[in-house]
Amino acid sequence: MSEHNYQPKSKFGKWFNDRLPLLTLANHLTDYPTPKNLNYWWTFGGILTFCLITQIITGLVLAMHYIAHADLAFSSVEHIMRDVNYGWLIRYIHANGASMFFLAVYIHIFRSLFYGSYKSPREIIWILGIMIYLLMMAAAFMGYVLPWGQMSFWGATVITNLFSAIPLVGESITTWLWGGYSVDNPTLTRFFTLHYLIPFLILGLVVLHIWALHVPGNNNPIGIDIKKPSKDTVSFHPYIVVKDLFALLLFLILFAFFVFYSPNVLGHADNYIEANPLVTPAHIVPEWYLLPFYAILRSIPDKLMGVIAMLSAILILAALPWLDTSKIRSAVFRPLYKQFYWILVLDVLILGYVGAMPAEGLYLLIARIGTAYYFAHFLIILPILGKVEKTLPLPMSISEPILGGSLNAEPARSKENYQKL
Repeated sequence: MSEHNYQPKSKFGKWFNDRLPLLTLANHLTDYPTPKNLNYWWTFGGILTFCLITQIITGLVLAMHYIAHADLAFSSVEHIMRDVNYGWLIRYIHANGASMFFLAVYIHIFRSLFYGSYKSPREIIWILGIMIYLLMMAAAFMGYVLPWGQMSFWGATVITNLFSAIPLVGESITTWLWGGYSVDNPTLTRFFTLHYLIPFLILGLVVLHIWALHVPGNNNPIGIDIKKPSKDTVSFHPYIVVKDLFALLLFLILFAFFVFYSPNVLGHADNYIEANPLVTPAHIVPEWYLLPFYAILRSIPDKLMGVIAMLSAILILAALPWLDTSKIRSAVFRPLYKQFYWILVLDVLILGYVGAMPAEGLYLLIARIGTAYYFAHFLIILPILGKVEKTLPLPMSISEPILGGSLNAEPARSKENYQKL
């Protein structure tokens, strides 16, 4: 059903909808035509929305009891854990929720890489997603500082010092972030303010992300456009909603395991020691979801070049729609790309592992090799692969592989049909 054809039945509904068409929008969202072949990897969009809302709600409650002061922050966190009703639960949901948020977003990103969801006409959706990811990283880093433990303090010291490598303005940026000449109370106040603000910016970008998605519509596992909406799609509600809710339930079981049985396993033990500027931890590491980029940063011997490499490793993703020159979206029909895709996944996992290890010896060598391959994948392999790879024939429609059997069993199409698809 089109949103332009919907009319509320009650007089109040008509009056309200004529002035603020929220009911029309809600009807559009429920009746939104969705490809019928979406698998469970597509449910992580809804899971991410749930994670964001959970982080905002628990963060608001924690902010009511947290004190952003260098002398009181650590004690206020302990107060939340011990004295606030269910404070321990709210804090563990918020802390582990950050890890669950990043777990879901990494699955979401790698699903897009596999099925080519960044390709035309969905470039703006992809770029908005990368902007959300950058803000998530900023919010997570600043949130990691707020407990004001040893890892919080020294992590903030190491990361903020990186800005000093920027020519001309680096020292001024670092001084502004610190609010002085070292990480201290003004730094904590700034980080608390920004950590509180950024999730609402993320929420605004999520709205734009979903809005942009509804212009070209969803991609799908075989990566071809919808030819016959009546046959190739189903309404979002109830078909996709039920599927998303089932996936969310399974995700919540994993989430609950960490919250109730291993709430501290994803953190660092040193962060349960109050910040001490006079005692440096033996090994300073960020949270697990930032480790691949931390490995890239440390693999470059020059400070400025390391910062550039780390930022480039993230920003290069925004250029992916133009770096991947293949006309075929889905890796299902790209046998060579599929192999390089799994090599990239392994490379990122290895970078995450060495990012948690000391930056010396074999670990440093592996980090440099992993960094070189990471950039080679996007800057060399993808552009060349799109030109030389021999792809498998595409089906004529979404319904054809569902009703006609195996994807690989489909007969080859003519060159003219192949180009149209």
